[in-house]
Amino acid sequence: MPEFHHEELKATFVGVDTNSCSQYRGVQYGTISKRFEQPTLKANWEGERVDCRRWGPRCPQNKYDTGHLLRAPEGDIFYDETEDEFRCLNLDITVPANTPNSERLPVMVWVHGGSQIVSFGNGASKAGDTTRIVAESALHSKPMIVVSVQYRLNMFHVGDGNGNKNLGFKDQQLAIQWIHQYITGFGGNPDEMTLAGESAGAVFVHGLIVSGAPVKRGILMSGSLHMSSPQPEVRAKSMLVDPVLANLKGKGYMSFEEAPVQALLEAQAEIPIPSVFLQDDECFEDWQNNTGNIQELVIGDCEFESVLWRNGVEAMSAEQIIECFDKAGPSSNQLKELYHINKSRAPQCRHGAMDFMNDMRFASPIPLMMEKYRNKGKTVYRYLFDQANPWQASSRAHHAVDLIYLFGGFDMTMNPSAEELGKGMRRRFIWYINGDTPWTIHKTMAFGPLGDTREIDDRGVAARRRTRQMEEVKKLEASDMAAVFGSLAAGRISLHN
Repeated sequence: MPEFHHEELKATFVGVDTNSCSQYRGVQYGTISKRFEQPTLKANWEGERVDCRRWGPRCPQNKYDTGHLLRAPEGDIFYDETEDEFRCLNLDITVPANTPNSERLPVMVWVHGGSQIVSFGNGASKAGDTTRIVAESALHSKPMIVVSVQYRLNMFHVGDGNGNKNLGFKDQQLAIQWIHQYITGFGGNPDEMTLAGESAGAVFVHGLIVSGAPVKRGILMSGSLHMSSPQPEVRAKSMLVDPVLANLKGKGYMSFEEAPVQALLEAQAEIPIPSVFLQDDECFEDWQNNTGNIQELVIGDCEFESVLWRNGVEAMSAEQIIECFDKAGPSSNQLKELYHINKSRAPQCRHGAMDFMNDMRFASPIPLMMEKYRNKGKTVYRYLFDQANPWQASSRAHHAVDLIYLFGGFDMTMNPSAEELGKGMRRRFIWYINGDTPWTIHKTMAFGPLGDTREIDDRGVAARRRTRQMEEVKKLEASDMAAVFGSLAAGRISLHN
């Protein structure tokens, strides 16, 4: 059982040994005085012996079967973790076993996804279990530390529309401040920090980079602010705050403050609210062009990201889909031709709609961001993740499947090629976090399909992504494209796809 005294924090932390690692779970980085209040830094335990052997607690949330999207074998993918509205600001810190406090190892800060409403890929789950990647980093003589961040979600993150907003994001900013100040006591190097996230976690990471986070490297997996950009406060009020408050009043609660946690969760489930979003803030100013303090960026996507909308789109008729594409105005016919939208072929329409959604929110922003970051002197590495689900290959390389391979928290011994691809992916990410070159800078790393990992050129990328369509869409009016996407996506996103 690892135990050490952190001089600056005036605390003795007691953790657990697991998989050649020492892990300190539920380390509090901030406090919340009351609902929707700004977080404050936790920096002094006054000599306390802190038990870090249990997960969490995490932010209260409605239960989603996150194993559903991952096609994971039966059984809960979460480890035992409680929930608490006011004690959910904590970190899971994983270090190689027997790391002396005097070490200065590189640090990856992991921000989980989950549509900004649930914990998807956090440290207390098989999808975000950081022990294997940390253990393998030591085996490769490239030891590193991984810190997984817990933060406020759903309406606890959104706020009540009367002041404080983006509270989960502000929690993350505070977490980075805490890590930067105190990770040396765990053997980490605050000058060698990599900020990484997937899906909504990548949206947050992009926002953190734009807001000037003191990190050297970034990793954006299947997401960016282009996927879910900051929205006006009035939109948050009309789409989120007002409907939830009306539901609460129907239950006899006249304000957010007097509603118990369970009532607030029930309101969100009944409306329903399948995702939330960041709201406009000064720190996001010029986010499309601001590249922050990072020196290097890894960015990539999965082949079938639009699985998130599949059930909703498959319930649409060809006529409904065509109506959505008609919102492109003068460009509608060209757009329909590019994505094979044909009123007499409903299945083709549905596939075309999902292809368009995939490209708009995930694939097309990547080359745009690569150009902007490189123009400002940053080093950018791109990857494509095309390896199919290890248990159900017919599900393709769907959204979030890369988490299974990156963290290796699930048993994949029944699929040797998948297991080997996961090892190779982790090795390259470990190199990057250690400041080494993960692959040739002007090549793209393709993970999969069929267990194959290789560097490819632009022709190889065009063979795997709809490069021609995306180049043509770039020439069309952006507001028209946004209107088409918005009408296709409205109310159709779900983690249960």
